[in-house]
Amino acid sequence: MTDIHDLTAVQLLERYASGELSPVEATRAALERVKQIQPEVNAFSRVDAEAALRQAEESAGRWRRGEPAGLVDGVPVSVKDILLQRGGPTLRGSLTVAADGQAWDEDAPSVARLREHGAVFLGKTTTPEFGWKGVTDSPVYGVTGNPYDPRRTAGGSSGGSAAAVALGAGPLSLGTDGGGSVRIPASFCGIFALKPTYGRVPLYPASAFGTLAHVGPMTRDAADAALMMDVISGPDWRDWSQLAPPEGGFREALTADGGGVAGLRVAYSPALGQAASVDPEVAAAVRRAVDLLAALGASVEEIDPGIEDPVEAFHTLWFSGAARVVQPLGQEKWELLDPGLREICAQGASYSALDYLSAVDVRMALGHAMGRFHSAYDLLVTPTMPITAFEAGVEVPKGSDHTRWTGWTPFTYPFNMTQQPAASVPCGLSGEGLPIGVQLVAARHADAVVLRAAHALYEAGLADGVRPPAPGATGPGATGTGATAAG
Repeated sequence: MTDIHDLTAVQLLERYASGELSPVEATRAALERVKQIQPEVNAFSRVDAEAALRQAEESAGRWRRGEPAGLVDGVPVSVKDILLQRGGPTLRGSLTVAADGQAWDEDAPSVARLREHGAVFLGKTTTPEFGWKGVTDSPVYGVTGNPYDPRRTAGGSSGGSAAAVALGAGPLSLGTDGGGSVRIPASFCGIFALKPTYGRVPLYPASAFGTLAHVGPMTRDAADAALMMDVISGPDWRDWSQLAPPEGGFREALTADGGGVAGLRVAYSPALGQAASVDPEVAAAVRRAVDLLAALGASVEEIDPGIEDPVEAFHTLWFSGAARVVQPLGQEKWELLDPGLREICAQGASYSALDYLSAVDVRMALGHAMGRFHSAYDLLVTPTMPITAFEAGVEVPKGSDHTRWTGWTPFTYPFNMTQQPAASVPCGLSGEGLPIGVQLVAARHADAVVLRAAHALYEAGLADGVRPPAPGATGPGATGTGATAAG
C-alpha cells in the first residue's frame, strides 16, 4: 500500500470510505511524521497529539456508522499560528503575546468550518512575527528550514505550513497571504497553494494589514485545495467584508465542461514587465509549464500586462499595517520585537494619511489595469519566485542588493493589492534539487479558473518528481526552539 504520508486528502477520504484505512491510522502516521521532521525543519509551533487522536477516534466512529460529519472528516490538518484555534494560544510568533492573556476559546472562520467538517487538528505551524516577512523565523520559534535542505529557508510567512505539507505531516494546512505568504513557501517547498480572491475565505479577527491579507489552502495538489476551498469558503458573520457564497463547488469546477485548459486565453509574462532578474533555471522551468499549457489546448501569448512595480505603494500599506499591529505595545515589549519588524514599524508610523491614500490610489489604478487585462486573457502566468530557496535565518539572500523581502518577491505582492486569485504550482527542480514554482493568476472571482488550470497541470504530470528527501536524509537541521507539546 502507498505510504500513508504520501496520500492526499482526497485519497485518504477514499480509503476511509472503503474501510481500507482509519482516521486513527492516518493521524498516528501524521503525528509520527511531525516528530521526525521537527528536529531538522521546525515546522510546528505547537502540537496537541492527545486532542488530535481523540478527534480521530470520533471520526473513525462516524465512518464506521457511515455518517461522516463533512467533506474532510478525519483528515489531519494544521493551522498557521496567525489564525485563532480554540484550545490553545495563538502567539503569532511574538514574545509580546502572552499565552495566558486570554481564554483562547474561539476559532477563526476557516478553522471553524474545518472543525464542522470533521477535520483532525494536529497543531499550529510556525510563522515570522505577525507574519511580517517572506521567510519564517521568529523570536519565539526560531528558524524554519526547507524540506529539501534545512539550511535553506522554507519561505514565508506560511513557511511552517508549507514544510509540514511537503513532508507528509498532514495533507492540508491553513495559511495566510498578505504579500505572497502562501505562494512564496509553496514555491520554495514544492507544494500547491492558493491565495483566493479577497473575501472568498472569511477572516476574523480582521488583519491590521487590511484587505491585503487573505486566507488560503496549502496542499499537496490542486484537487485537495479545491476540496479545502469548498469547506473554508463557507460564510461567517464575523467578517463584514466576506463575499457571497460561491455558485457551485470548487471540486466540480475542476472538471466542469470537460475540465482542462482547452480554449483558455493565457498570457505568459516572464518578468511581469518589471525587468525582474529571474534565475535561468527558474525561467526554463516556467517556460516548460507554459509550453505544457499550450500542448493541453490553451491559447498562449507572451505578453506583459503593462503595469509598473507597485512596491513603494505596497510598502506604505504594509509598513503602516505593521505599525498598527504593534501600536499598543509599551517600550518594554517594543524591545522584544524582531529587529527588522521594528524597522518597518518605525517607517510605517512616519507615513501621513495622505501618504496612505496615495498608496490606495496606486492600488486602485493597478486593479483597474489588471481588470482590463483580464478582459482579454483568462489566465496570467509568471514565475512564482525569481529564485530558489536561499540561506535560512536571513530576510534577503546574502550578497544581493535587496534591503527588504519585497526585493526578491516581485511576482507575488502585486496581486494582494489587486485582490486577485493566484496560485503556485510546482514545475520542477533546480540543478541543486530545489523546487521551482509557476504562478497562475486570474481575474477577481475567477478562483475556479486558477484551480482548473492547476489541476490540469497536475494531471499532465508537471509536478511529478517534486518531492523532498525522506526525513533524516536532508543534512544539518535548522535551529529553533521547536514545537511545544500539549496533552
